[in-house]
Amino acid sequence: MDFARAENTSRRYLDLILEANKRTNLTRITSREEAEILHLEDSWVGLPEINRAPAGRYGDLGSGGGFPGVPIALATGRETVLVDSVKKKMAIVDSALDELGIGEQVSTYRGRIEELALSQPQSFSVLTARALARLGALLELASPLLVKGGVLVCYKAQLSEEELKEARCVESMLGMRLISIREVMLSDGETKRTIVAFEKVGKSLVKLPRRIGAAQRNPLKPQK
Repeated sequence: MDFARAENTSRRYLDLILEANKRTNLTRITSREEAEILHLEDSWVGLPEINRAPAGRYGDLGSGGGFPGVPIALATGRETVLVDSVKKKMAIVDSALDELGIGEQVSTYRGRIEELALSQPQSFSVLTARALARLGALLELASPLLVKGGVLVCYKAQLSEEELKEARCVESMLGMRLISIREVMLSDGETKRTIVAFEKVGKSLVKLPRRIGAAQRNPLKPQK
């Protein structure tokens, strides 16, 4: 699919989500103009990093209403899995995907990321995570899902030196390596994004996945 068609289909998808949002809380953004920037433009911000990842499946962790997953799927043509544990949201997303006729390319997984890692380990070439967790937790969640050479692309509204340092301290024990950090200003002139990419370079020294929620509640510490 060329990018013009991807844009058009993404806008149709956005319209379906905004309409469903009137009945079910999928997104806090209700303005069509604001949603164009904060859902579509923001989703595509990570394309340079995603396009540098090896060919293969793409997964969007904590996908919610399907952003950035659906716009990225349409722009790249990758087989895509939208991962979220809120089944009601995923049912609405599934309905929108079917209405647009893209349900064969883009599917949903209604469960926890740790459960997906147990059932489909090392089956993704690229993963995204937007507004989901701290970088260290994201590295832990992504590592067992990625093939060697696969890439995790994190969208951050605010990235502190402390959060980045935490991630750098545990990346090697998780078989991950920081490959790029890029800051972007969206077209509204006020929304900043930091895109942080990590590559899967080897095996984790820690048995993964740990129990559900452990990555967030009990972050890993560097091994001595």
